[in-house]
Parts: sequence; structure tokens; C-alpha cells
Amino acid sequence: MNGLCFVEAGDVWNNIAKVFTEFHWTFVCEFLMLVVMFYWVFKTLQENNAGRLIFAYNFLVIAGGVLALFHDGFTASGYFLFITIISMFFLLLFSIEIKRGIYKGPRIQSPAKESAAKSKSGAGIRADECISGIVKAVQNLSKNNIGALIVLSNGNLPKEIVESGVSLNAKISNQLIEGIFIPKAPLHDGAMIIYGDRIQTAGCFLPLTQRDFPKDYGTRHRAGIGVTEVADVSTIIVSEETGIVSVVRRGDITRYVDSESLKRFLRDYYWKEFNAEKK
Repeated sequence: MNGLCFVEAGDVWNNIAKVFTEFHWTFVCEFLMLVVMFYWVFKTLQENNAGRLIFAYNFLVIAGGVLALFHDGFTASGYFLFITIISMFFLLLFSIEIKRGIYKGPRIQSPAKESAAKSKSGAGIRADECISGIVKAVQNLSKNNIGALIVLSNGNLPKEIVESGVSLNAKISNQLIEGIFIPKAPLHDGAMIIYGDRIQTAGCFLPLTQRDFPKDYGTRHRAGIGVTEVADVSTIIVSEETGIVSVVRRGDITRYVDSESLKRFLRDYYWKEFNAEKK
């Protein structure tokens, strides 16, 4: 090895020993901050279905530690700075999701109590209206074997996906949803994006999943799965061939969804999206 840059292999133990022989109370603070950063990064990546980024983060942490041990200028503070920088980088990739989580805060009430409280509020009434409109539209589309793809957005879809469709910013209604997906309508082949109580856009192009699925999973299904793999969103799919209704969350598809199951699926979305502070 080059003596100017790296130590001999036998001196690695000296670098490790320096951490203990030069111990200072600030090391405790740095260690605790590292633990918090590790937890926050792993939690954020896991909640956003970013398995590959978790692997990349682990690799950088381990590789940085090994390199630091063999480098002549190794210091614990230098390694701490390195970990801080890469942790901040990974967290910035999901800054929108982190902000939304902070604004909403933790849930204290049980779903049943929360649902009852919302039913008495204006937000709860709007949520029920949206759920009723979506369920009715999906039922009618399913009965008539009309294909549909609806994305329940959290406001964090990539800009290119949102801008690939036609901006509507319209109030949710079953008539409008059904009208958009009528065969030969200009926007029927694309995806509809719903954000809260508004139909944000329609006719959008979504990324297709690269995983293997049965042959009866057409382009609409692959797009409905694919978008949940790149963003923290959920989708509702109506098959054009069979009228089967499916829902997708975090890349996992559930088929043969009836109206009651769809209502529960939508209530879970609106529990997150509607609250007195935000809407």
C-alpha cells in the first residue's frame, strides 16, 4: 500500500484502539445521533418500499467504515461526518413523505374512534362523498366490463407522470369518472389521478412493473402495479376483459375486490388524506 495514504494492515488495530484510548464524552453524543439517523433512514426507506436503497445505504456505511480503518487520516469524527452526509442525502430523496408525516403527526385514536369523529366533521362528510362516488363508478364500470385505472395519490407522484395527462382539478363524481373511461373517449386509455377530494389529472402514463405476472395481467394491471413500486400511492384497477376489480398497495395486488372491501380500502386512504388541519 502507499504509505502516504494508507496504513499497513497491522496498524489497523491501532486505528481501532484510538477510538477507545482517545475516548471523549462527545463520542457518546455522536453515537446516539448515529443511532437516530440509522433508525430514521431505515424507517423512511422501508415505508417507501425502497429495498434497493436500503442495500445501497448499508453498503456505503460498511464500505466507508472499512476505508476509514485503512486510511492514515482515520478519525471517528470524520467517519461520523461521512455517515451524516450520506444519511441526509437518502432522507432528502423522500423529503415530501417526511414532511407529510411530520405535519400529520402520530395517530392516537383507534380507527373506529377516528372514523366516528370524522363522520361528524366536514372533512368526514367530504370523504364519505368521495368514497361513495368512486365505489359507485367502479361498480358500474365493472358491470359493463369497462377498463379503468385510478391512482390514489399522496401528492408525491413524479412530476413527469402527473404532467403526462390532462389537468382537470375537478370534484369527484361517479358520472365524471365513468365518462372519462368510456371506450373511445380521449382519455380512457390512461390513468386517472385522484388527490384528496379532487380528480387531479386523467389520461396519464404510468411506469410498468418489471416483475413476472400471469398472462391475464395486461398493460393496465402492470401499470397499476408499477406506479406503486416507484411512489407511495395505491391504485384501483377494473379489468376490461372480465370486469374484475383489483386494488394495489406497495406492489401487492388484491383481486376480486367487492364493494365493501373497496370501501374499506378507500377509507384507509381518506383517513390519511383528510383531517381538519390539512383540508
